Amino acid sequence: MRSPSNHKAVSRLFLVLIAIAAFGFAGWLGFRVSGGDHSLASVAIPMRGPEKLPDTPAEWRGRIDYRALDEQLSALSQRPEMAGLAVAVVEDGELRFVRAYGVADKSTGAPVTPHTLFRWASVSKTATGALAAALARDGTVDLDRPVADWRTSLRLPGAAEARITLADLLSQRTGLTKNAYDEKLEEGQDPTLLRASLAGAPLQCEPGTCHSYQNVAFDGANEILAKAANKAFPDTVEHRLFLPLGMVSAGYGMQRLTGARDWARPHRGAHVLPVKEAYWRVPAAAGVESDIVDFAAWMQAMMGSRPDVLPEAVLQIAHRPRVGTGRLYGGTLRQATADAAYGLGWRSFTYDGRRLEGHSGAVAGYRATMIFEPATRTGVVALWNSDWGFPFRIPFAAIDSYHKREGTRWLDLSELPPARGGAVRAAVAGPPKG
Repeated sequence: MRSPSNHKAVSRLFLVLIAIAAFGFAGWLGFRVSGGDHSLASVAIPMRGPEKLPDTPAEWRGRIDYRALDEQLSALSQRPEMAGLAVAVVEDGELRFVRAYGVADKSTGAPVTPHTLFRWASVSKTATGALAAALARDGTVDLDRPVADWRTSLRLPGAAEARITLADLLSQRTGLTKNAYDEKLEEGQDPTLLRASLAGAPLQCEPGTCHSYQNVAFDGANEILAKAANKAFPDTVEHRLFLPLGMVSAGYGMQRLTGARDWARPHRGAHVLPVKEAYWRVPAAAGVESDIVDFAAWMQAMMGSRPDVLPEAVLQIAHRPRVGTGRLYGGTLRQATADAAYGLGWRSFTYDGRRLEGHSGAVAGYRATMIFEPATRTGVVALWNSDWGFPFRIPFAAIDSYHKREGTRWLDLSELPPARGGAVRAAVAGPPKG
């Protein structure tokens, strides 16, 4: 027979187990975050549990020749210009391929895994555009309201901040010369002070009339969206978008990356680079990090797979082309694309007569790309921890395979000069910094 003390202990244990179960159930069902007078999220949050990723040949099914792609990516990852690489493919809206190659750190040999954190660099702008579009649909933000009305730190030549709108800012129509004051940001100067000093920066065109890619100025959206949501910008993105999408690895900040158990160090050739905080200080422009699995989840959401978090109306606001741009990338890839345009932190262009969408990014020692075809909901996300631009070709190789397009050799390494004693010159130029 149990003693009264044992009976009480069992009762306490039972209550604790009930509490834990209730907490876990609540975490699954969702949460609600208040942003001023507006609800930021009220959707199911699938907590990441044991995963069954399509990371072995037995699980690769679809139109794309995944075995051939895997062989090409494996060979690519062994080039001396590379360190680590993580790639995921979504085909017909479904995650069909996840693979990690190479090392997160050449000094230790630590391998890249599907859960290694990398930086998104300028692909972060897609999250900013998506948040702005969501708040606009809520009525919290007016995209056509002048930037000056928000009393941000941004100042433009001729007081143009009183004329350009938030939509202009997010579609890179400030008129400033390309990447204005990025070098000063990289030197460690305060981005808030830099935005104020842009009043004296040279112009590429009359503000509001052309596309000119920015990071320091673009991060004025960080201030505007934080005021609109009555919450810090990174927290707003995480609570409104990332967590409801189940993207538990995605977030902002240098310490969040470097404090992780599994993260990719930046590299240039054989050298591990010091981690620099510069572009984290413009979070709206280049502040996100995540693993490849969550990066793929973001692409699926951008394809329209999660209307509970990102309804079609929001995606249309963010993705709609608003200004024409120059051709993207460099070399043969530059010649293969046309009709490029920019939306709210969002690129689109044609390739082989098909409209593709997404964004790419580059900061010291990291590169990222997300490119997909909306018509087939097929595309690629890739993250790598080196400065080499050649892997920007990966999405095009996969899309060609999906459409059974022959004769293209985007990942043919025989085109490259022999690699002797280190990196050779990049075979394809990357996107603007950030």
